[in-house]
Amino acid sequence: MKRIALVLMTGILLALAVPLLAHHSFAAEYDSSKPVTLKGTVTKLEWMNPHARFYVDVKDDKGASINWELELGSPNGLMRKGWTRNSLKPGDEIVVEGYLAKDGSKLANARQVTLGDGRKVFAGAADDGGPTK
Repeated sequence: MKRIALVLMTGILLALAVPLLAHHSFAAEYDSSKPVTLKGTVTKLEWMNPHARFYVDVKDDKGASINWELELGSPNGLMRKGWTRNSLKPGDEIVVEGYLAKDGSKLANARQVTLGDGRKVFAGAADDGGPTK
């Protein structure tokens, strides 16, 4: 009987731990020594767990448009900070301050987003592992 209880408890604990394996820390994917500021036009917002994401077309030095992916916190965490699904909309002109991905892709962790009228709709959480200002 004790053996069955031990096996059941082990199985339950493993099942509860699986979602934790899917999440990553800031330091695992982003480089806090590589800040980036991107100015561009929002093309898409994905409001889903574990992290909301949005995409921005940014012009490079030659005028070519490059689509960047920017990661935010979880939708639940963003809502606690006043975000809604409509905080960013395609066509919005924004400036994003964040940190580049370690793999060199066009991916960054957004820390602060400023709308065209100067309003800040997001200030990064200090608990995501990134540097605080």
